[in-house]
Amino acid sequence: MSSLVTLRQDPRHWPIPLAGLLLTGALLSTAAAAQTAEQSAEAAIDHVVTPRVSPHDTRDYRVLTLENGLTALLVSDPDADRAAASMNVGVGSAQDPDDLDGLAHFLEHMLFLGTEPFPEADAYQGYLRRHGGSHNAFTAPQDTNYFFDIEPEALTGALDRFSQFFLTPLFNPDQLESERNIVHSEYMARIRDDGRREMDVLNQVLNPDNPTVGFSVGSRETLDPPEGEASLRQRMIDFYERYYDANVMHLALVAPHSLDELETMVIERFADIADRGLERPVIEEPLVLEDSLPRRLEMQSVRDSRHVRFMFPAPDPIQHYTHKPADYLAHLLGHEGEGSLLAVLREAGLADGLSAGVGRSDERDALFTVSISLTPAGAERLDEIEATLFAAIDQIRESGLDEWRYDEQARLAEQQFRFQQHGSPLQGAMRLAMNLARFPVEDVQYAAYRMDGFDRELVMQYLDGLRPDRLLRLYSAPDVEGEQISPWFNAPWRDASDTGPATAAPLAGLALPEPNPFIAEDLTLLVEQHERPFQLLDEPSFALWHMADASFNTPKVEWRISLQHPDANADPRQAALAHLLAGWLDDSLNEDFYPARLAGHHAEAYAHARGITLSFSGWRDRQDRVMQRTLTQLQQGEIDEASFERARYRLLREWRNAPQAALFRQAHRTLTEALVRPQWPTSDLLEASRNLDVQALRDFRDAFLSNLHMEALAVGNLDEELAIREGRLMAEMLQPRAPKEAIPDLTPLRIAEDLPPLHPVTSREESLVLRYLQGSDRSLTSQARLAVLGQVIDTPFYQRLRTEEQLGYVVNAGYSPLLDAPGLSLLVQSPDTPSDEILTHIDAFLDAFGERLGALEDDELAAYRQAVHDNLLQRDTSLSGRTNRLWRALSYGDTDFDRRERLATRVLDVSADELRQAWPELRESATATISYDPGDEPSDVAGLTQHLAPMPEADD
Repeated sequence: MSSLVTLRQDPRHWPIPLAGLLLTGALLSTAAAAQTAEQSAEAAIDHVVTPRVSPHDTRDYRVLTLENGLTALLVSDPDADRAAASMNVGVGSAQDPDDLDGLAHFLEHMLFLGTEPFPEADAYQGYLRRHGGSHNAFTAPQDTNYFFDIEPEALTGALDRFSQFFLTPLFNPDQLESERNIVHSEYMARIRDDGRREMDVLNQVLNPDNPTVGFSVGSRETLDPPEGEASLRQRMIDFYERYYDANVMHLALVAPHSLDELETMVIERFADIADRGLERPVIEEPLVLEDSLPRRLEMQSVRDSRHVRFMFPAPDPIQHYTHKPADYLAHLLGHEGEGSLLAVLREAGLADGLSAGVGRSDERDALFTVSISLTPAGAERLDEIEATLFAAIDQIRESGLDEWRYDEQARLAEQQFRFQQHGSPLQGAMRLAMNLARFPVEDVQYAAYRMDGFDRELVMQYLDGLRPDRLLRLYSAPDVEGEQISPWFNAPWRDASDTGPATAAPLAGLALPEPNPFIAEDLTLLVEQHERPFQLLDEPSFALWHMADASFNTPKVEWRISLQHPDANADPRQAALAHLLAGWLDDSLNEDFYPARLAGHHAEAYAHARGITLSFSGWRDRQDRVMQRTLTQLQQGEIDEASFERARYRLLREWRNAPQAALFRQAHRTLTEALVRPQWPTSDLLEASRNLDVQALRDFRDAFLSNLHMEALAVGNLDEELAIREGRLMAEMLQPRAPKEAIPDLTPLRIAEDLPPLHPVTSREESLVLRYLQGSDRSLTSQARLAVLGQVIDTPFYQRLRTEEQLGYVVNAGYSPLLDAPGLSLLVQSPDTPSDEILTHIDAFLDAFGERLGALEDDELAAYRQAVHDNLLQRDTSLSGRTNRLWRALSYGDTDFDRRERLATRVLDVSADELRQAWPELRESATATISYDPGDEPSDVAGLTQHLAPMPEADD
């Protein structure tokens, strides 16, 4: 659960706190500010701070510092249909004792398992689930963050339970051993993650005295105190009392409640958190020992991929967030346009991806990193790539330090901030709580966008550190032969520093980027607002839908254009070619469109069961340039050998690496492959693509474009006239001919009694069972019943199989429809419990759950019904999110765009008696089981399911 956090600020830079209970009521609206001032008349106010926010942010803000030192940021959003909280505690795995690696993470787990007022282990999770909530936490090197969201009406009850984590945790001795096993299961679930393996190798060569280089997850081995020491429980309590303190806690609440209501909630529940006078721990030890550089490492990867990372020690740029010198350099080195480092490497056939920026950091030091995804040829020419990187750095030093370049970045950042979309309340609360711990209050929303001016000397300080003698290079590939094994994630690695410095000559062709031609000029906000999409064009081979949307206060537009072909997914070869054509299109436009992406215009092609979708997202102004260029390239662009091979290599790599994905994800994919048509297993796509050549793709493009059916949806800040004009232009360019009736529907299949357990194609070492109970039909009534059942079943399943029976870290149950076919999935992934034993536990739970349903009353069911209803109707929090939801509805044939509303209405009518009647039928019907134990041979999913019949469409 560890995570890197990039927004950091020394807490000593904070405004002076108030000696009394409240620091400030910082509001955006004048009326609210006046009201707060009146209410705070009896309190001494040392300082009043108003966060800088977007001019289109109409929410109200208030900052409190309680007498105990806790800082809280309250956001009143009357339009929010969820309430969310995030508590950031300024302590993490860097504070783990030397003899108890993972203790901070283990403590994070234990706080969920009971407090004095709410001693039951599932009291918190059960309450949240009943009220449509979710929760989680993560432990980073210097932070532990706890967060949840819930229905607004239930916020006070959630805060009652949440606040007690920091007041009266039980550190329940009955749960100690079981949760240690769960932490170990989490460790084992991540042990083959290449990112963790790279971190493990790096930790062996970084400064051993820096506290961020330890093992942060924890295991049964590390969470076992040495003999003669205090018990694990006592060590955990000691850690809690030493580091958990109101002064290092930063709380953010986002909710539709008034600021006064939120203030009262916070004061009443968090004012008694202990004030031990602590400060956020500061890391003084350097991250890298300079005399250990330069250094070159090689590591064996699990995935079939080759990467090289060039890392240089640098000051943590959080210290210079107002000027962003590291971002300036990252922009130039990470550029992907013509003449860029990536473009030169791509042209030479050495690389297919590159990123630059600060990765690892500890608020004092950081590693400025250039990461390059290599082709097999690139893996053989690392020294040449390194030389070209330093040539690019020299070019910046000589002619790239221009104020106009900085001003262009600043202008784009200001545009993004001006039209910022806040995302969900939960996303907002997490971001604000972490920023509150790192930045002055006035910058909690603005810090990521703030660029106060070009500081040439500051940029030069970072640039001067990018030298060959300060390089730490890490190359990873599956064929590396290691001489050592990293201690925690078992990565074979070797120190190749004795090979000496690179002496190869750099590649030619490097050039600095020109001024960006895609920056939007017309940012006028149109006011037209529709309630739902309307069909503007209805032709046999082309349908256009449009929804004017000004609700997000941004002059942006989202387009989705589905290019459908009758045979696009007829067999694995056709499906693979569709993926390849989409990949080639994106690849061939990469250099042209990188400036567009920087300017806020995004274009993407992706293949699906009916063909290829083109997705466009960005400012209304100049979006037409991106759309027309994409369609022209699709029709007329040269499919040359180099671009074909790049696209093919990426696809093959993705499909070859599919068995390395998380086992629970593979299980759900196998279920979809079994029960949805048309759908082809990844292994079939991989096999079909092995013998494809450039001519096959050219022929496929011609055939594909010759018989298209088109459906398009435009949502955002554009009027009907513009939508029709751009839609007509696309249709004229592509000339669709196929009627809608020629395109096959996506169809869910009915599970048959003779369907055997299916095994995924995987190389994972854990065991798993996914039991799937399918509804009787595709009607709204069946969907409503199973959706409510899924809400009811989740917490008791988790509590019994994860908390009590300790079967694994990944344990969940809930509603899991396939298209519009309802179903319940129950999943357990375990590092050491075999699948047959897991299945026995799942079936025993299902038998007992029937008894629970027998005692369920309608009054108890009401909260679950309401939670499902509210989740179905949850507010869209971004323009892209709204567009994707409407696009899914359209793909399912919901042309009235009201199916979720009708389903939500039906959910409120589900009774306990209905569930009791439905349960026996659900248990007695045929089920699908996805299971796996290490060594199991993968199933022929397509062959074993070819006899399954489609589930008929419902009348509603």
